[in-house]
Amino acid sequence: MESVRSEPPSGDPQAAAAPAPGPQGESALTVKILVAGGFGVGKTTLVSAVSEIRPLRTEEALTEKSIGIDDTSAVSQKTTTTVAMDFGRITLPNGLVLFVFGTPGQDRFWFMWDELAKGALGAVVLVDTRRLADCFPSVDYFERRGVPFIVGVNNFEGSGRHTPEQVRDALDLPADIPVINCDVRDRESAKQVLITLVEHIMRSMSGRQGSLTY
Repeated sequence: MESVRSEPPSGDPQAAAAPAPGPQGESALTVKILVAGGFGVGKTTLVSAVSEIRPLRTEEALTEKSIGIDDTSAVSQKTTTTVAMDFGRITLPNGLVLFVFGTPGQDRFWFMWDELAKGALGAVVLVDTRRLADCFPSVDYFERRGVPFIVGVNNFEGSGRHTPEQVRDALDLPADIPVINCDVRDRESAKQVLITLVEHIMRSMSGRQGSLTY
């Protein structure tokens, strides 16, 4: 299991919401976000692709004990699985620092989600259209808690191409939740997913403030 990290958060998941030092030592605005989705959907890959530091990973090799539990039929080349979280950091062009936490995908690790979600302002739900039902628990989790989220459709080989509208209809999502196609192996594509999330968070926060204006 790799646990190398650079400028990581402390043991408290909410530490990711604290100010981070800027280039000249000043505090930069930081935002904690989550990357969720089913097993093998690309969460670790996205965090690794965008992180400007060496990402923290908590992966273990898949063993015979996972047979019948982890469905690897659509990701036959996958040999490891996240058992706690992934962590990376990226600074956007506007200076906003994102602390990016990847959640474990299997339901036996969902007990960790509540801790990881503390202090998070938004989330990306990654989707593999070959296994669309795998993302339902993530969508339900963030909907129930009122956490702003977007859907990133990770374009796997052999998955075909579906429009964002088709995915939105299949997931029965409201029109205001962004759905974006992406290739999380590509840094620019993965970064655009995070930028889309930040924009959605800002719109959601603006809408809440407006609703309190009399």
